Amino acid sequence: MALTFDLQDFILRARVLKLYRQALRTSRRAPSHARDELKQTIRQEMEKNRDCNDKQRIRFLLSEGLERLKALDKMLDMQGH
Repeated sequence: MALTFDLQDFILRARVLKLYRQALRTSRRAPSHARDELKQTIRQEMEKNRDCNDKQRIRFLLSEGLERLKALDKMLDMQGH
C-alpha cells in the first residue's frame, strides 16, 4: 500500500525531524550523568506520537516540543552547560 503525502505533510515531517535533531543536539550539553536519560526521554516522546496523523495535533505537539526545548536550553544555560 503506497502512502500519499501532500506538501503540507512533507513540511510537517521536516519540522518534526528538525525538532528531534535539535533536541538531541541540546541533550549533548546536559551533564553526563543525565544525558542518556534525557536522550531516552526525547526518543520516547517522539515514538509515543509517531502514528499521529492529525495535522492539527502535530502542529500542537510541535509548538509544545519547541517550548519544552527552549526551556531545556535555558535551564542548561543557567547551569553553565
